[in-house]
Amino acid sequence: MISSSYTVTTTAQIVVPADESNRSVYFHVTGNGTVYLGGADVTSANGCATQKNAVPQELFVPANETVYAIVASGTEDLRILRPSN
Repeated sequence: MISSSYTVTTTAQIVVPADESNRSVYFHVTGNGTVYLGGADVTSANGCATQKNAVPQELFVPANETVYAIVASGTEDLRILRPSN
């Protein structure tokens, strides 16, 4: 497994790079804000909202897909655990 930490800002950034295999990825927002997940066009209006300060959430990521993250304002700390294929 690979664990990563990101400071998510108001600019979309890659948090799960594309891979040739399907995988389950775990996300955990450590603060009280909301992080929005999606594709390269993710915004706080169209992204999938994470739960703030909750248990890690699992997301199935299909092969060759990339996950981006963004916040509506400020910054937020995001932790990710993914397979090390």
